[in-house]
Amino acid sequence: MTRAEQQLSRLGLPPCRWEFPSPAHADPSGLVVVGGDLEPETLVAAYSSGLFPMPVGRRRRLGWWSPDPRGLLPLDRLVVSRSLRRSMRRYEIRIDSAFTQTMSRCGDPRRPHGWITGEFITAYTRLHDLGIAHSVETWTPEGELVGGLYGVSIGGLFAGESMFHSQLDASKVALVALADVLSTIDGALLDIQWTTPHLASLGAVEVERNRYLELLAPALASHAPSFTG
Repeated sequence: MTRAEQQLSRLGLPPCRWEFPSPAHADPSGLVVVGGDLEPETLVAAYSSGLFPMPVGRRRRLGWWSPDPRGLLPLDRLVVSRSLRRSMRRYEIRIDSAFTQTMSRCGDPRRPHGWITGEFITAYTRLHDLGIAHSVETWTPEGELVGGLYGVSIGGLFAGESMFHSQLDASKVALVALADVLSTIDGALLDIQWTTPHLASLGAVEVERNRYLELLAPALASHAPSFTG
């Protein structure tokens, strides 16, 4: 039984109708293959194999990616500055209280390089309903959603998909809260796909694809963290 088949069985999902190529087949941009669908079993099989979906090309066809290097946020090397600690006291953290709203804010069409379409929102909301996708949200004391992130949780893997903020440090505060949840799990892996200056300021690093796949196997075998809203 493959790693993907094991995870599908554990989660009570049907077999995936697609067979993904090895991440080693990725082109220089990290694109492995084009096609498929966004069914829950397809998404779980992909993440369990080290892939994630994003549209590709002008026709916005569904692509499956495995970049080299891969961005990770080591939980034991998280950088929390003094100013970020002050921001953490400014907001309230909620988990899974507004998943679709959080994802929609991440997919605001006014943001550059936006790719989170209605099709993606529908697909990941289904994963959320199955307890596989989660959002970590930052709220003001007045009850305004001002930042957050969402991603896919399979075993000890959390594959961060996107984040947004409309007030200072709001997305960073959400990421620190997510790291606190994951830190309770031995072998947890916080996958951020590609590094950015925003994430590098928190301690994000890049690892070779083969190293990522080595870390992925024990993470998937770990127990899933408890996400409570």
